[in-house]
Amino acid sequence: MNDVEVGCQDGDRRPGAAAVAVTLAASVAMVAVTVVSWWVDRPAGPLLVLDVTAGALSCLVTVLTLWRPLAGTAVLTVLAVVSAAATGPATLGALRVARHRRFAVAAAVAVAGVAAHAVQGAWRAKGGLSYGWWLALVALGYAALLGWGAWAQARAALVGSLQERARRAEAEQGRRVAEARMLERRLIAREMHDVLAHRLSLLATFAGALEYRPDSSPEQLSRAAGVVREGVHQALEELREVISLLRDDEPGEGGGSRPQPVLADVPRLVAESRGAGTDVLLRESVEEPAQAPPSVARTAYRVIQEGLTNARKHAAGQPVHVDLRGGPVAGLQIDVRNALTPGRTAPAGWSGGAGLVGLTERVQLAGGRLDHQAIDGEFRLHARLPWPA
Repeated sequence: MNDVEVGCQDGDRRPGAAAVAVTLAASVAMVAVTVVSWWVDRPAGPLLVLDVTAGALSCLVTVLTLWRPLAGTAVLTVLAVVSAAATGPATLGALRVARHRRFAVAAAVAVAGVAAHAVQGAWRAKGGLSYGWWLALVALGYAALLGWGAWAQARAALVGSLQERARRAEAEQGRRVAEARMLERRLIAREMHDVLAHRLSLLATFAGALEYRPDSSPEQLSRAAGVVREGVHQALEELREVISLLRDDEPGEGGGSRPQPVLADVPRLVAESRGAGTDVLLRESVEEPAQAPPSVARTAYRVIQEGLTNARKHAAGQPVHVDLRGGPVAGLQIDVRNALTPGRTAPAGWSGGAGLVGLTERVQLAGGRLDHQAIDGEFRLHARLPWPA
């Protein structure tokens, strides 16, 4: 930013009444002290009128430096050539320039101030102090003002940088919160996808039984219809829940009280599949299942659920073997195997379907690994999940 731009910005500022009052009071006090100390033991003369006049002008111009520091200080420097009464206001102006201008400009003003006082000292006595020492003190004073102004600029820049950093950090925090909310909603949607896919596959099984066994007894048809009706009701409730969760501003509120599955729910899941006509053999050997971390237990449940759902969809009537074993430190091992329908290979949906893609992501988020393949006439789903001690 050049000096013209800085000057325009300073000119656009409107100092408050307090700043004007303090600046005027300080300049009047310095002028008064200078004039009184100089003339207290000297007879009045023409120079007294010059000092009073220069002092009064200096007080007014010092206020001008609040808007135009460079121009005001230039006038004060000229007044300092003819009167010591302008010395105090001139140093105030030099300090303001040092605080609001580049160092090179402030240094030039300081040099001009020293030169003005050198001229002043050449034609006016300094009360017994040698000219050289007096000029050295003046130069030292301007140097101190220059350093003070440079320090003030550096401090203001640091404070501004910290404020900007805080603003960016707040914006970044807001972005992270938004991303966390979006991630939470995706997790909710994935969770409900697994639940609904399992529920709807059960409904399809019972509906298929109604379609292909019209000769069943009225009691059997009524029971199957009741199961379908109950399943549809549960699916609608689950769908309503996920829509409510996805609409909420805060994920987890407004309907997020649904209990999450644990390892103890696996037998119930297997029983549902058996009730739908799938022959499921469960072998469970887990140490301290109640102590499993919630994320591990939930992921293991979803792996088994997805395996049973795929078996019903793509290998209806084939037996399914579920093996769940492991414990703390060793981790969990989940195997879901089912024979392929004779004459058919593993469907494309198994090797690259959205369900298994989402399941793979879920297992990876839990720190585990998921493998699935068709081999020796079987489709095998295997997952390994860590279980910290």
